[in-house]
Amino acid sequence: MKKTVQIPLGSQHISLLEPIRFKFECENEKIVGVDADVGFVHRGVELACTRDFEFKQVGYVVARVCGLCAITHSLSYTLGAEKLLGFEANDRIKQLRMLMVELDRIHSHMLCLAHTAENAGFEALFMQIMADRELVMDIQEAISGNRIQFDYIAIGGVNRDLTPELEALVHKNLGELSGRISKLRELFEGNWSLSLKYKGVGTLSLEQAYAYNALGPLARAAGLATDVRVESGDFPYEAVGYEMILESGGDIHARNIVRLREIVNSMAMCRNIAANLPAGEILEKAKGKPKGEAVVRVEAPRGELFYLVRGNGGNMLERVRIKTPTFSGIPAMMEVFKGSDYADAPAILASFDPCMSCTAK
Repeated sequence: MKKTVQIPLGSQHISLLEPIRFKFECENEKIVGVDADVGFVHRGVELACTRDFEFKQVGYVVARVCGLCAITHSLSYTLGAEKLLGFEANDRIKQLRMLMVELDRIHSHMLCLAHTAENAGFEALFMQIMADRELVMDIQEAISGNRIQFDYIAIGGVNRDLTPELEALVHKNLGELSGRISKLRELFEGNWSLSLKYKGVGTLSLEQAYAYNALGPLARAAGLATDVRVESGDFPYEAVGYEMILESGGDIHARNIVRLREIVNSMAMCRNIAANLPAGEILEKAKGKPKGEAVVRVEAPRGELFYLVRGNGGNMLERVRIKTPTFSGIPAMMEVFKGSDYADAPAILASFDPCMSCTAK
């Protein structure tokens, strides 16, 4: 005899310390229906960007939307403002920006894998991954001066250059991290309790990925070839060794492997950028005031980050609109839960790598 029960997950829950609530309808242990409520936190960031700060300051404000992908938020806004000013950065500036974005991707993916290990009961591995992640955080701090809110990207360029000493640090730390990621990948690919038991769990098919507009690692783990890094053309990613990482399983295990392989590819791109950085100024004059409307898409660690920037020729902007990857991915996330065991919900959730700080802005 089937028994139907309603079970909440979040917003205060041991497996979801984020301001979102999922409500599951379960028949015995199976999840058969899912509802989501995102509206727990509103910080008024978009309004502040048009009311309290001039356009030159907004890039530093939106970096506070999220600590994990602060560099991607500031880059997205800055690209929008530069489009309205008719400014295009030189190759050195573009590659320095790419370097910081890819370092962001590495440490964000490592955080997700650490939580995945913790959910599987591997608490010591969680600690080890977080310790290894410090190698990337040290590079970001040395380059920008900050560990989290980098304040590195400015309209017209970046605020600090990559010196020979910093280049050496990039190669040293990423070289050390490379061996540790290889061992971590062996664990995820060969240990049943850590990841292999999640094959077939929390599956998103390729057809569902299309239907629900999945993005980022969630989409690529289902075989959907989507990545703004090669779709937008704003940065020369293919020239520095970009490779689109795809898996076909669409399950928790596939999402783990996509992130591990993307870390390897991002490390290779960072080392290529550091070794072959073109000459040029790091900060140039972007003249004028923003007038018109610009749309920018940047591939954040969780997928497409969308910015709309509108100006009327003054110091204050008319509109700043931010659509984050997690917000866009919620319909696909809800679909993945259906048909799964409730006991697997924490592991499925960790594999999404949700960032509600970005979404509830």
